[in-house]
Amino acid sequence: MFAPLRVHAARLRTPHWPTLDDLQRALAERRPPVVARSGAPISFVPQERRAGLFEDRYEPRIYLEGEVQVRERDWHDLLNALVWLAFPRAKAALNARHYHALLAQRAAGALNRGPVQDAMTLFDEGGIIIAARDSELLRRIERFEWKALFWHNRARVVADMRFYLFGHALYEKALNPFTGITARGLLFEVDAGLLGAPLEVQLAHCDALAASRLEDTALRSPNELAPVPLLGVPGWCTENECESYYDNTAYFRPGRVRRV
Repeated sequence: MFAPLRVHAARLRTPHWPTLDDLQRALAERRPPVVARSGAPISFVPQERRAGLFEDRYEPRIYLEGEVQVRERDWHDLLNALVWLAFPRAKAALNARHYHALLAQRAAGALNRGPVQDAMTLFDEGGIIIAARDSELLRRIERFEWKALFWHNRARVVADMRFYLFGHALYEKALNPFTGITARGLLFEVDAGLLGAPLEVQLAHCDALAASRLEDTALRSPNELAPVPLLGVPGWCTENECESYYDNTAYFRPGRVRRV
């Protein structure tokens, strides 16, 4: 599960809990540089209380100043920083959608979040990027055909699909994984050659694909993100090496009932 973060985590080169200086060094070594959609260079800064201005809120501060706040010795924020390193374009696209949604919310005088913000937050915290060279496998995810996908087509999944964990809250859960952990996915059909490329090439390509999808105004609701029971992915837990694991319909749920 942690494969997308390993290259950047290794760059921290520290036996102790990573400091902001460690994270900044890893950020400085990242090529190309990581920037917000505004063009502001991303930096990791201490979390602090600031004046209650719109520009000082979490998402606007990233968009306008490039400042991502990080709490000390906090897994959630450390993993978020590593996701910025692994998927910089997608993270910047998410932040831009948040920023513009907040601007619209403020202009309308609305007090509550809208479905766009809910969708962006859900993917930011709990997202997964899924690439496959066979569209039929992706359709099985959309149809909630979990046993047919992960067991009956297990060899095809291993050969023809890749699962890249994105959400930093999911990574935090993966530190102590449990049956029930579920992601929300963006699905992409890709050329076969990509799946055999070095991991960094795969991640860069999927980062670009995800960024393009996330900045597309068509993604406006959490329901547009496909639910994925993570521990069904072959190799992601030892229990799923047994066919009966996929008979747990409380985890591998059937599709939603559409109401007319």
